[in-house]
Amino acid sequence: MSSINPITSRLNAIKSQQSAIREIDANEATGDELLLAEIGYKQELRRSFKTYEVFGISYSIMGILPGIASMAGTGLLAGPAGFVWSWAIASFFICTIALGLSELASAIPTSGGLYYWTHYYAPPNIRVPLSFVIGLSNSMALCAGVVSVAYGNAEEILAAIYIQLDGDFEITTGKTYGIFAACVVTQTLCTCLSSKNSARLQTVSSVLNTILFMIFFIALPIGTARTRGSFNSRGFIFGEVQNHTDWNKGWEFMLAMMSAVWSIGAFDSCIHCSEECENATFGVPIGIISSVSIVSLICWFCIVCLVACMNPDVSAVLATDTSFPFAQIIYDSLGKKWAIGIMALTAVCQWLCAASILTALSRQVWAFARDNGLPFHEIVKVVDKRTRAPLRAVVFAACISLCLGCLCLAGSAASNALFSLCVSGNYVSWCTPILLRLTTGKSRFRPGRFYLGDFWSPLISWTGVTWGAFILVLCMFPSSKAVDKTTMNYTVVISCGCWILSVIYFFTYKYKFYHGPRSNLTPEDNIEGVATEVVLDSSDDNEKRDFV
Repeated sequence: MSSINPITSRLNAIKSQQSAIREIDANEATGDELLLAEIGYKQELRRSFKTYEVFGISYSIMGILPGIASMAGTGLLAGPAGFVWSWAIASFFICTIALGLSELASAIPTSGGLYYWTHYYAPPNIRVPLSFVIGLSNSMALCAGVVSVAYGNAEEILAAIYIQLDGDFEITTGKTYGIFAACVVTQTLCTCLSSKNSARLQTVSSVLNTILFMIFFIALPIGTARTRGSFNSRGFIFGEVQNHTDWNKGWEFMLAMMSAVWSIGAFDSCIHCSEECENATFGVPIGIISSVSIVSLICWFCIVCLVACMNPDVSAVLATDTSFPFAQIIYDSLGKKWAIGIMALTAVCQWLCAASILTALSRQVWAFARDNGLPFHEIVKVVDKRTRAPLRAVVFAACISLCLGCLCLAGSAASNALFSLCVSGNYVSWCTPILLRLTTGKSRFRPGRFYLGDFWSPLISWTGVTWGAFILVLCMFPSSKAVDKTTMNYTVVISCGCWILSVIYFFTYKYKFYHGPRSNLTPEDNIEGVATEVVLDSSDDNEKRDFV
C-alpha cells in the first residue's frame, strides 16, 4: 500500500495541475474568442487586426484614385455633372446598405457572416439551400472583384506604356490578360508570404492610397492652370448633364451611378476578417461605416477636381487612344512624365487593392469550406499551423480568379459582364440577410454594440434593401439601346446562371455535405463561461443556435 500512495498522489497532482491550466486558459480567453465559441466555432485564425486595420482593408480595396481611374469612362458618359451628382446620390444609398450590414456584423461577428446570417434568420424550410446560394454567390462575386480590379490594374499599366511609347504600342486582349495573370500570381505570393503581417499590409496600402490622392489633388489643378490658364466653369462641373449613348439623359444618369456602385464595393471584406479582428463587435462595424463614408466623400472631391481640370470636349476624352479616359485627362493637364508617374502610382495602389480583396476572398472561401460548402472543402479549410492563416484558401481563390479571368479573352462584352457579376453577386449577398433580419428573422435578431435604434434601424435597412433591388436591375441593362452581340449586357446570363447552377448543384450533390453552418467545437475546445444552446430541428436536421 505504501508503494501505491506516491503514485496516486502524483496522479492527483497532475490532474490538479491540468485543471488549473484549463482554468487559466479560460480566464485568459478573450471576449472575441468566447463570442466566437457561442456562435459555434473555435478560434483558428490569428486575431491581429486592430480597428484601424479593419478599416484599412476595406479602404484599400475600394481605393480612391484607382476606383475613379477605372470607372471615369462610365461616369463621364452622363457628362461632367452627371458624373458628379450620380456619384453623390449613389454613395448616399450605398451607406444605407453598409449600415445594415454593420448591425448584423456587430450582432454575430464571423468570417462567413453573409451566408451564416442568411441561415440564422431564414425560415427553417429554406435556410440551408438559401444560405448555400448566398455563400456561393458571395464567393463568386469576390472572385469577380479580384478579376475586375486586377484587370483594371492591367489596363492602367498598358495605358502608361502607351503614353511612354507615344502611341507606338498596340493594346490587345492577350497582352491585357497576360499582365492581369501576372498581377494575380504576384498578389497570391504576396498574400501568402505576408500572411503574418496581413494587417500591416492594409495599413501600407491605405497610406499609399492617401498619398496618391493628395498628389493628384494638388498636382492636377496646378498643371491645368499652367497648361490651359483656367478651369472649367461651375456650370460645366455641376450643371452640365450630357448623354454620350443612345439612352435618354435620365436613364444615362442612372447608369452613371454604376461608377460609384462598382468603386464603393467589397466593404463586406471587413466582415470576412471578423475572426482576425480584436474587439470584433465594435471594430468590424466601425471599419465598414468609416471606410464607406470616407471613400465616398474623398472620391467625390476627386471627381469634382477631375471634371474641373479635364478637356471640356468630353467626347474626345471618352474616345482616347489609350482606352483609359482618366489617363488622357492626366496627360492633357500634366504632360507625359507626370501622366506616366501618376498612372504608375495608381497601378501600384490598384495592385495592393487587388491583394487586399484576395485576402478578404480567401477568408470567405475558408469559412465556407469550413462548413463544407465548397468543392475540395477538406483541403481548402485547413489553416496553416505556423502562420495561423488560410493559405490553401488563398491559392484556391487565386486559381478560380484566373479561370474567371479567361472570360475577358472573349471581348469587352464578356469582361463587362464579369465585372458586373461582382456587383450583382455582392448585392444579392448583402441584401438577403438584411431583408431576412427585417422579416422572418425579426424575432431572432439581438442587437450588438452597434445598433441604430428601433426607429432608424429598420428605416435605413429597408432603404438599403430597396436600393439593392434597384441596382440589380440597373447593372443588367445594356450600355446601348441597339443591342447586339457586342453591346449586349451578359450580366443577366452570367449572374442568373451562377445562381441557377448553384441551386442545381446543391440539390443534386452538395446537399449530402452542406447542412448549413456547423459547429467545429469539440469537448476539448469548450471554454468555461460560454453558454450555448444547440437545438436540433428534426424537420431539416440543421443546427440552430440561440445565443445567451
